[in-house]
Amino acid sequence: MSVVQVSALSVSIDGHLLVDGVSFEVAPGECLAIVGESGAGKSLTAAALLGLAPGVVSAEVLVVDGVDARGFSDAQWRGLRGNRIGLVSQDALVSLDPLRRIGAEVAEPLAIHTDLSRVERRERAVELLSDVAMPLPEVRVRQYPHELSGGLRQRALIASALAGDPAVLVADEPTTALDATVQARVLALLRDVADAGTAVVFISHDFAAVRRVADRVLVMRAGRVIEQGTVAEMLDAPQHAYTRQLVAATRHEPRAEWDGLREPVLTGLSVSKSFSAVPAVVDASFTLLKGQTLGIVGESGSGKTTLARMIVGVEALDAGSLRWHGAHRVQLVHQNPLGAFDPRWTISRSLREALAAGGVPRSARSGRVTQLMEEVDLAPELARRRPAQLSGGQRQRAAIARALAAEPQVLVLDEPVSALDPSVREKVLQLLLHLQKERDLSIIFVSHDLDVVAAVADEVLVMQDGVVVEQGPVADVFAAPQHPFTMELLAAGR
Repeated sequence: MSVVQVSALSVSIDGHLLVDGVSFEVAPGECLAIVGESGAGKSLTAAALLGLAPGVVSAEVLVVDGVDARGFSDAQWRGLRGNRIGLVSQDALVSLDPLRRIGAEVAEPLAIHTDLSRVERRERAVELLSDVAMPLPEVRVRQYPHELSGGLRQRALIASALAGDPAVLVADEPTTALDATVQARVLALLRDVADAGTAVVFISHDFAAVRRVADRVLVMRAGRVIEQGTVAEMLDAPQHAYTRQLVAATRHEPRAEWDGLREPVLTGLSVSKSFSAVPAVVDASFTLLKGQTLGIVGESGSGKTTLARMIVGVEALDAGSLRWHGAHRVQLVHQNPLGAFDPRWTISRSLREALAAGGVPRSARSGRVTQLMEEVDLAPELARRRPAQLSGGQRQRAAIARALAAEPQVLVLDEPVSALDPSVREKVLQLLLHLQKERDLSIIFVSHDLDVVAAVADEVLVMQDGVVVEQGPVADVFAAPQHPFTMELLAAGR
């Protein structure tokens, strides 16, 4: 008997049909992954299951744990949420109240749906945190969200969602912002939740994550289901071209060993940096060659971004040296282009400002803006738009165009594709490889995603707690890692 039954579900907002005739079922102990890129309708479908979808919702069947929820009022949905169906959101830091302790957050469904006393709720909160493998749960209940890491905050959200012992758990992109090893642990926890008998609906755009947690997959595009089947069927023999594209975007073989004999562009020797006496980078040494891509990988707090900021001159070194071999311009491409652009300026104005800083005469700037837009495969007319009027992939291309305006020999990219959908990410990665070949660029590519690094890097530095624990050709390091941390990273990404 299925715990979730949905037939002909539709969601429309302002007359626009955004979810169109979606049907599926989920049994107890089963994990159904709903996969698709931004705008596919997957999160709206999940929201409809929780009575949280905006606009007009209709369905021939909408049953949650035996309850027909069609036509439910807000009050009726509140009685269902947290009791029969729970939600784990994408951004735990936003979802958790920063002014409430973790124990109060986890126990909130108990206060709403049970008659337990305050002391009993606190004891149950400790048990729930322990159930989701939270270290030191007795301590964590007294802490605030900002005192927990991203992975621990996500565990607290899962504990809160399970507090009411729901039959259904909806996890909406719960691991998107997490490092590889933390992501693996959260996915394993969700799999344990399903194996214990809860029906799990897992929303994602990442087939690599789906592979680890789901039993069946439903692929959505433009509000419709285009394909569904078991995980093995979807990963090994997808029928639809779009599904094949999504799967391919999460599978990259490490690049072959670089055979070019090139001169060095940059040499780092025992580079070190501390903040308030806390080491961020410790004795990092490396060499970047002309036309080469050097990947820097590690988890949050590993020091990879600090090292990148020192390379571009944003942070000063405490010790060691960075030696540039000859005159080289270096440009940084940020992780979040929406925050890096002035929101009041058009893309054209931002590019013209970069060209002016690079010494391009005023009379030549308009033509050069058009050339830069075309070089990053953007229609020139998009230059008239402001950053918020572009998609994430378009903004990232515009950010690359701005970096290229100064005619750099070295590009430093800090997590440039971490927030992008798989197919968009793939296009940006291919663009970078094309630009590198055309301009003979040297690239430093910072990422926590080993699959992405495999797609673009020739050499790789693996960082842990500020220390470079392993380095070498990406094919060698990925095929035969020597350090336990590298082995853990690689295992987490498979």
